[in-house]
Amino acid sequence: MPEGTIDHMVALTVFLAALLLFITLFNQTIQTAILYQQHSYIASKCTDMIDNIMLNPGYPTYWGEGNATPTSFGLQDPEFTQYTLSPFSLMRLTSLTGAPVYYPKTDMWYSNITEGFGDFLMVPYNQAINYSTASKLLGTNNTFGFQLTITPIVTVSISEYQPSSPLIMEVNVTGSGFPLSNANISYCFLTVDLSGGGGYPAYTTSYGSAYTDEQGFAFLSFPQIRDSTTSYALIVYSKLGGLIGLGYHQRVSSDQQYVIPFVNDFGTGSVILAHSYDVHYLGPPEAEISYNATFVLLTQDFTLREMPMDNSTGHVGKINYGSGKPYGNVTIPTTNPGILVITYRKSANEGGIILMPWGISSMGFTVVFGDSTSGKDWIATDIRQVIVNNVAYQAKLALWSLQGYQVIG
Repeated sequence: MPEGTIDHMVALTVFLAALLLFITLFNQTIQTAILYQQHSYIASKCTDMIDNIMLNPGYPTYWGEGNATPTSFGLQDPEFTQYTLSPFSLMRLTSLTGAPVYYPKTDMWYSNITEGFGDFLMVPYNQAINYSTASKLLGTNNTFGFQLTITPIVTVSISEYQPSSPLIMEVNVTGSGFPLSNANISYCFLTVDLSGGGGYPAYTTSYGSAYTDEQGFAFLSFPQIRDSTTSYALIVYSKLGGLIGLGYHQRVSSDQQYVIPFVNDFGTGSVILAHSYDVHYLGPPEAEISYNATFVLLTQDFTLREMPMDNSTGHVGKINYGSGKPYGNVTIPTTNPGILVITYRKSANEGGIILMPWGISSMGFTVVFGDSTSGKDWIATDIRQVIVNNVAYQAKLALWSLQGYQVIG
């Protein structure tokens, strides 16, 4: 073959290879540019969406305080402006983190937000707002997935430093990774009295205040606790520079058979009081539990004020495990945030105390709502600092495309 023909074939081959390489690189550049535009759009959509949720109460505006399904989704407190959220709208969101709980005596499933033993919030699924409903109301179904996390900014950690004679509690207050020194803390201490009149447990309440040291610690002494088996609850509120946070700690002498509260009706404030063995049976013996349920209102100066129950027959009562044995029922008498306090008695020396927030902020519960972020290709996030009934929270929205774009080589 003539040398000129061979040179032309080699040159043509090199040209075609260079052209193919250029087209491949150009294609990747175009796809990267398109992907960048798509990611920028998702990030912009995330910013718009979190503001739409935080700055709009939804419709009806007070949907968090009733049983109706909203026709427009938003979490803003209708009585305030800016980034102030409704503690009751947050209360009606289904939890992504807690395992659902089935209660056979009502034949219903409940969304479960539990912060630890003795701190329950169980919301019936037929009254809760689920992810699918919210997605349709926000117009993101089949287009975007999202997860909304509402977390307290100030963390108040409480532990026993000395169990009795006197009881000394260690309180640690921190912000976002740093201690809050010289923070003012006010507290409410509830001591359970198992020898209450008629076999029903009662509690006594004491209040106090202190300041944290340079490391964010404070030590609280309670000389009235002389026995390491005495049940109690300590609720602490921390205030510094406009930031308010709270924490709580309980000690009980019966942690297998106790009372579990279930929200029964948001509109009427009805709460079911169930025997724990009806939810998770741990074996004989089964014991009847007597209880004393009281609602305490969270005041503007962050003290607790007891309110009488509308249903006087539900103030005290007895419940037992098994079919044919009714559960207890109490009615919370207000739409203001507070805490349902339930003291229970299994025997003369076994009992404890259960707390349930009426409004998320009353006990600083964290809310995680939406879909799981696991396995998603690219996620945009945006953050807002919000207030929920004067308690400082951080709202974080994670948003992703359901189409799963990626560069093809």
